[in-house]
Amino acid sequence: MIRVHVNDPLEKEAMEVLKSKPQLEVTCEHLDKDKLLAVMPEIEVLIVRSATKVTSELIEKGTKLRLICRAGVGLDNIDVEAAQKRGIKVLNTPGASAISVAELTFGLMLSAARHIARGTMDLKNGLWTKKELEGVELFNKTLGIIGLGTIGKEVAKRAIAFGMSVVAYDPYVKHFEGVKLTNLDELYAVSDFITLHVPLTKETKHLINADTIAKMKDGVIIVNASRGGVIDEAALYDALVARKVYAAALDVFEVEPPNDELRKKLLQLPNVVATPHIGASTIEAQSRVAKELLQKLFEELKI
Repeated sequence: MIRVHVNDPLEKEAMEVLKSKPQLEVTCEHLDKDKLLAVMPEIEVLIVRSATKVTSELIEKGTKLRLICRAGVGLDNIDVEAAQKRGIKVLNTPGASAISVAELTFGLMLSAARHIARGTMDLKNGLWTKKELEGVELFNKTLGIIGLGTIGKEVAKRAIAFGMSVVAYDPYVKHFEGVKLTNLDELYAVSDFITLHVPLTKETKHLINADTIAKMKDGVIIVNASRGGVIDEAALYDALVARKVYAAALDVFEVEPPNDELRKKLLQLPNVVATPHIGASTIEAQSRVAKELLQKLFEELKI
């Protein structure tokens, strides 16, 4: 029997499939760090989403650990280097939630450009603020995409359908139909909207900061549905207050939940639209993520 522990819940049907395998002993419960550390010596396969931080300490305790499976795109909550040193394989599902994240990105762009969230709240509060909520169109504007991976490509397709010009920066992509590939400085200079679709790494941490914001067009709209740490949120706050940045639309934050003083101030700004890290939170995406993860897991375990 192979001991599998699911620390962040998977979609119901996938859990049933996982538990139906006679070769597997499956437990599913979100354990906090101390409780998870206590059971790590028994676990051979650890399945997580974004909530669990798989640190080097956890990995060292996993003396039988063979596989770490991340149901989702990013691996920034897993110490991949520590896993590799121990010969532990790390699996994830980079493409399964791409459409959901791309669609949310467009929802955030539209909401920031047309004040949809503020208009809704004003009406709920009995206010008719029609004259205050003049927005901007996406049509004939330039969208700069930082990170033209699976999600970035889906965003590009939708932007082209909206009649936008699309430029992108991605050192690993040489061509994508309808998109002009460029360097970051040119992207900052020409983009009316900028959206981020990169992992959080040493290279991308605070990629958007006071210096890079200064290179952007006045009145740019910034969208982030990737990882919070790629934006220096203190610099973003200052730029929003100064109206250098027209609006920001954020699904992710460097601190989650965003309940520290900086993030509270940021969320109080009228030109900020935000959602609580729900990019992949659709029925369809969670089903695809779970199915793809199980397929990879079963192939790896040869069951």
